[in-house]
Amino acid sequence: MKTIAVGQVLPELAIPITASAIVAGAIATNDYENVHHDKAAAQATGVPDIFMNILTTNGLVQRYVSDWSGPSARVASVEIRLGAPNFVGDTMRMTGEVTRVEGCEVDVKVSGRNQIGEHVFATVTLHMGAEA
Repeated sequence: MKTIAVGQVLPELAIPITASAIVAGAIATNDYENVHHDKAAAQATGVPDIFMNILTTNGLVQRYVSDWSGPSARVASVEIRLGAPNFVGDTMRMTGEVTRVEGCEVDVKVSGRNQIGEHVFATVTLHMGAEA
């Protein structure tokens, strides 16, 4: 079992934002809003291209933390806030830091930034299954 401590920094993860990833994420989450798959419809709302939906972002946040914590950890909760949209052609860089360790529970603050600014800020609470 890995040793986890407050202040521990997770390795950065760069996620290319592609049209395929945005559309696949929207379909996988049953989000058929046209701004997530139709460039012309998205542009009609004043944005340059299709953009990622919140459920895809939530999944990427959970993947990022789960890849770091390993298979014995379980995501207990996620608090998420969106900011700058993820548009096609950008890269989201995810970073994280452990902010609380209490028995079996661990909180990780996560930030995902793109060239516009912070796309997502989240707190993920993990249940490690044993004392962290």
